[in-house]
Amino acid sequence: MASVNVKHNIVSALCKHLSLDPKSFSSDLDNDLKSLCISILKSSKDAAELVNDNELIKWIGFVEKFLVKSEAPFKALTELNEELITKSVVLGNGLKPSAADVIVFSVIHSNVISLSSSDRAKLPHLLRWMDYIQNKEEFAKLFETVSIEKTQFIPRALKTVKKVEDSNAKKTVPETKDSSSSEKVDLKEKKPADSKKKSEEVSQAAVDKKKLPEKEVDKKEEELSVSLLKIQIGLIRKAWKHPSADSLLVEEIDIGEAKCRQVVSGLAKYCTPDQLTNRRVVLITNVKPGKLRDVMSEGLVLCASNQDHTVVEPLIAPEGAKIGECVTFSGHDGKPEDVLNPKKKQLDKITPHLSTDGTGIATFKGIPFMTSSGPCTSTIPNASIK
Repeated sequence: MASVNVKHNIVSALCKHLSLDPKSFSSDLDNDLKSLCISILKSSKDAAELVNDNELIKWIGFVEKFLVKSEAPFKALTELNEELITKSVVLGNGLKPSAADVIVFSVIHSNVISLSSSDRAKLPHLLRWMDYIQNKEEFAKLFETVSIEKTQFIPRALKTVKKVEDSNAKKTVPETKDSSSSEKVDLKEKKPADSKKKSEEVSQAAVDKKKLPEKEVDKKEEELSVSLLKIQIGLIRKAWKHPSADSLLVEEIDIGEAKCRQVVSGLAKYCTPDQLTNRRVVLITNVKPGKLRDVMSEGLVLCASNQDHTVVEPLIAPEGAKIGECVTFSGHDGKPEDVLNPKKKQLDKITPHLSTDGTGIATFKGIPFMTSSGPCTSTIPNASIK
């Protein structure tokens, strides 16, 4: 049975989520948990939709069972952790928390906050979800913040440099020995001058041969460099359904130019035009403009997707990122192409290296998408980005 504190948490959090006055439901605290939740949901502007949402009712049932089985909460938390492996939220498309997310968070919060570090380590997906809900809903004044230990990011470029340095250090020792040994030989018997000259020529030829592959590697790396892409922060001013394709949406995106860019995205299955309007997004702006089902598209909105593509969402630009600013990548300072050449398939070569890490930070080969206000992110960890 739910305690008064748990019910109070639900009232405070759910009312904040639905923009209702929690004082209006003080008399409902004596009701059972399900009746309390239904009472609050009925007072919202989307009452009919919420009260008749079977999935939402199912999650209310989940928290009721959780409270009944309070002697074994960790088992229930483990089940919830497994549920969240492929989901960014318990209910909905992941663009924002649902009423179900808020209710579940309110009930399990006290159990999660009291977990030991070792137990928390066993629930990475649950903690990722808790962190998302507490920040997205701005619950700092209602709940003690669940601290999340995030792994320190070390760019791959730095790791590579360290490996090369270590390798060179190992090679230095035998080279020193060889040189000292050759000096001793030279003292005892001197080789003819022309023989020495031939030896130098052979050594130089070997060096030249080694340089050739390096140039080829550099050229390939240049082709794959993310700096070829012009990735900018944009604000969707308007969005609507594509007139002749159910799976497509059309957006007008402000990137600081005199005129908004029109972009066609395959997001209709995952979010509504209203959910995209006034949302900051991350997009590639130097793709070659072209028509998608007879509608002109002048960019590519970058989205994160889980493995089976059941959850897809646009990348999240950090608060404070300026409209039109370019995303940067440490160690990749090249100039972007004016317009990507489709024949070179540059985009096809680069996008396989775009992904989110275990904490949801968007990266290219492990290097974060950086803005003046921090990295771009997603609620989906270990996701592909396209």
